[in-house]
Amino acid sequence: MILAERAEFALACSLRAAKGAPLGDVFAFLSGLYFRGKLQYARAFARPPDGVQGALVITSSRGLRAVDEPIFAGCLREFAAVPVDAGEERYRAPLLRDAHALAARMADDGEVILLGSIATDKYTTVLSQVFGPRLRFPAAFVGRGDMSRGGLMLRCVREGRELEYVPLGGARRGARPAKLEPIATGRPGQR
Repeated sequence: MILAERAEFALACSLRAAKGAPLGDVFAFLSGLYFRGKLQYARAFARPPDGVQGALVITSSRGLRAVDEPIFAGCLREFAAVPVDAGEERYRAPLLRDAHALAARMADDGEVILLGSIATDKYTTVLSQVFGPRLRFPAAFVGRGDMSRGGLMLRCVREGRELEYVPLGGARRGARPAKLEPIATGRPGQR
């Protein structure tokens, strides 16, 4: 849909234009609530080291990229052609390259907060090689599905409340927490 030549909505038009579209906005469009939650949360709470431009996104073929970096339709097609799999060299090599560069810029007590899936090894295998115990994740993610994590992060942004982070080596699986309560939207007849 976003790559369709006849698509006239702003984000699709930006992908085809000379200026491109922000990577984070494109991923939020493609992934919906989950990535939108990650994007807003990262923009609100990221504290990158010097030389790093804000929050970073793990891409399938270009390693770690800034959420506001412009991308184009060809780039999005490239991403779609490379599986996000720790055994896939086209994914693994750029991610390792950028993770090492990030680690070199970090203070000794710096932390990397992973807002992606912690239940699978597609991110954790590669990143833990570089960051070890400095790779952390929100403890509240344990037992939650993608949509619940996205909703939780959006609530945290709204409340100005940062989550507690724990080392990746800690509990990554657990009992499913209670569902989030619906948020009042302020519109009559809706929550």
